[in-house]
Amino acid sequence: MEAKTVSPPVGWLHTTVGRKVVMALTGLFLITFLVVHLAGNLLLLRDDGGAAFNAYAEFMSTNPFIRVLEILLFAGFVVHIYQGLYFIFRERRGRPKGYARNDASANTNIFSRTMRISALVILIFLIVHLRHFFVEHRFLGSPLTMYESCKLAFENPWYSGFYVVSMVLLAFHLAHGFYSSFQTLGLIVNRRIERVIQWAGAAFAFLVPLGFAIIPLYFLLQTF
Repeated sequence: MEAKTVSPPVGWLHTTVGRKVVMALTGLFLITFLVVHLAGNLLLLRDDGGAAFNAYAEFMSTNPFIRVLEILLFAGFVVHIYQGLYFIFRERRGRPKGYARNDASANTNIFSRTMRISALVILIFLIVHLRHFFVEHRFLGSPLTMYESCKLAFENPWYSGFYVVSMVLLAFHLAHGFYSSFQTLGLIVNRRIERVIQWAGAAFAFLVPLGFAIIPLYFLLQTF
């Protein structure tokens, strides 16, 4: 009897379903990071001259466990972005020339329709943000404390404006991504759970970007 050829499990990751699951899992992982990152950044609002935030920044840059998580976080971003680009280019290749698109507003909401532009803006923001803070302090030896760097950056209306606009686009991205991640993973099993996830996603997409946006506005308003 001829033995059947069994595809290796890793092959499933290259299927459409597998890629969507990976994208959903990495998305939820990055969502948990946003909560932790926001909790630390809110220390910037304490009236202590930056002592608490600098202590937090020092801990995050020296703790070996956190350093390992940084690698996982970077990998999560790379995989999530790669999978997103894969679906974008696959859709473009599969669309015939002269293809007339249906009225998207009749079938989708504004959050799903702006996923590409929100993803692009978030990616640009991430590159600028990492260059300005992470690279500057971790590799280039900035003479400023992390609090001083943040204060200086947020007192710049151009940077603060870019930051706030990016948070608005992040809210749009999360409003669609939060729900779709649970949907992809098959966790929406009934209408009640669907409503809970919809409300939780809406609350998360509003409160987390708002929390981030408040920080640059706080420093910018102090300059007037």
